[in-house]
Amino acid sequence: MPAAIDPNRRPLGAQISHMLHDRGVDVIFGIPGVHNQEMYRGIQEAGITHVLARHEQGAGFMADGYARATGRPGVVYVITGPGLCNTLTPLGQAYSDSVSVLAISSCLDETAARRGQLHQMKDQEIAAATVCDWSETALTAAAAYGLIERAFEEFETLRPRPKHIQVPIAQLRAEADRAPAPNLPAVRTQGSAADIAPLLELLKAARRPLFILGGGARGADWRQVMRQLGAACFQTYAGRGCVGAGYGLDFGSTLARPGSAEVIGGADLVVAVGTELAEVDLWRSELGHTAPLVRVDIDPAILADGQRATVKLLADAAQVAHVLQAATEGRAANTDWTEDEVAQACARWRAETESERPGIVPICEVLRAALPADTMIYSDMTQFAYVAKEIWAMDRPGHWHHPYGFGTLGYALPAGIGGAVGRPGLPTMAIIGDYGFHYTMAELGVAVELGLPLPIVLWDNGKLKEIEDSMTGAQIAPNAVMARNPDFCKLAEAFGAHAVAPETLEQLQAAVRAAFAADGPTLVHVTPDILRG
Repeated sequence: MPAAIDPNRRPLGAQISHMLHDRGVDVIFGIPGVHNQEMYRGIQEAGITHVLARHEQGAGFMADGYARATGRPGVVYVITGPGLCNTLTPLGQAYSDSVSVLAISSCLDETAARRGQLHQMKDQEIAAATVCDWSETALTAAAAYGLIERAFEEFETLRPRPKHIQVPIAQLRAEADRAPAPNLPAVRTQGSAADIAPLLELLKAARRPLFILGGGARGADWRQVMRQLGAACFQTYAGRGCVGAGYGLDFGSTLARPGSAEVIGGADLVVAVGTELAEVDLWRSELGHTAPLVRVDIDPAILADGQRATVKLLADAAQVAHVLQAATEGRAANTDWTEDEVAQACARWRAETESERPGIVPICEVLRAALPADTMIYSDMTQFAYVAKEIWAMDRPGHWHHPYGFGTLGYALPAGIGGAVGRPGLPTMAIIGDYGFHYTMAELGVAVELGLPLPIVLWDNGKLKEIEDSMTGAQIAPNAVMARNPDFCKLAEAFGAHAVAPETLEQLQAAVRAAFAADGPTLVHVTPDILRG
């Protein structure tokens, strides 16, 4: 008689998919190849949906967009060598912006004594380590399971960062026992009034407290905290929406305005929550504060940076907000801030933005008015987004995603696809420039294939305008800033997408509204000429 088949034993590649499913993974993005096909053996069997990208860079951005939209880790499967290399840019973006992405790749079984193998590179593990929190090789099934468990534990308890796990091809093919059941993640230490006593004492004496809320501050009712304290606030680009729209003492996402340093210098207490205060937040080396600075973050490296905070709280931002709200409830807000001084500063900075990149502000205003309330937006490195990030008020956090730190082109379309996959039935929109669209335009086929009602607003000024302006400012004759564009509408239609080129602002609104109700993606081609319509 033939030996009985043990249902708990399968090739390791299949077991990995089952393990991921047991930990809540319902979608995997990627591209199969001969080196990682064993990882595909278990995807359908485990009940996981696979989204086939057109390029591994697109797959990585989709996983990033999915993670930002859902709050759950995005998972990407790629092959040895070029497949992983193509994913390094998205992984670098995820690292820069604190996004939970798990990349699992195959790798060659042996590289020291053999040369000329398919997809061979000198050190694949180290290559991924340059853009990930960590990169490890699983030489056994137990190691693969342990590394996956570690990744999910850290996604839950530490600052979100991408991880890379690679498994030798022979191990992916080898029979393995089923992965262990999920383990309960560690509980992050919760803050208390006693833990944040130094902050509470400083707030008691402050008459001009100023909060700077970053992406790590999402998930708390900061608006109520600001009201109870009578505090003014800035938000970083990643923190937009943390106090909602319409709070009278909100300076908005204008930290990059040079004049913000003077405002910050006029505060008698500055509290920075969940932000690196990085170059891409400030676009200057110094914050500008003269008063005590309090930092709240879950990353010790941030607390020890060159801003030299007076008080450093290694704590979860949402918990600190909860304690602040409870500790100051019912207390009279003694503040010297006025809504008039905030409004004057914001109006001045808005005029500066309009002067620097003319014509974009009114288009932003018209576009914003056309969107459903819960729209999640993914933008690219384009002048349209640079303006919008400063003047487009967000009424909720975590609904505008941008390649802030790493700053790659081509992010918006595939990330928007990932976000739409993660939020079925909810509105998602992508904003991308004409040159950035060239980077990942092939992923339009994925949006068509999935039937996603995704408006893709393509801002086409016919050039790398930001680089042209920078060259001109540096007294360099603009060079290599023009590229011959295709007929973008015909290109979109060739993919099977809808396409429209509105000639007026009213037509733009109508086109975007229709795109949210369409049976697939819609390319909305917008040029500066729309203001003449």
